[in-house]
Amino acid sequence: QVQLEESGGGLVQAGGSLRLSCAALRGTVSTVAMGWFRQVPGKEREVIAAISGTGRATYYADSVKGRFTLTRDNDKNTVYLQMNSLKSEDTAVYYCALRLGSAWKRESADYEYWGQGTQVTVSS
Repeated sequence: QVQLEESGGGLVQAGGSLRLSCAALRGTVSTVAMGWFRQVPGKEREVIAAISGTGRATYYADSVKGRFTLTRDNDKNTVYLQMNSLKSEDTAVYYCALRLGSAWKRESADYEYWGQGTQVTVSS
């Protein structure tokens, strides 16, 4: 059973930065696809960044491209989402997700394990 624990959310002013962490307390993040999703009330959870199990394929949504960076530290069994130049529209609950396969996927239903979610609020 995989257990993911997120941290790093909070309140930040527009233009600021935050780094989210997703640690695997059980299981491994090193050889499987990992994704970061976010959700705002009334909308579906959307993938904003993902990485394949090999690390050779990455994905960023257009809305975060150039501002957010997903990295994976296999020694710490943790993935990170560095968020720079934050905007008010980035306000959401952010989730990390693990997929038991190498290829990243766009749909949340394709990920088997999820972190508890962390709130990011960007004030304008």
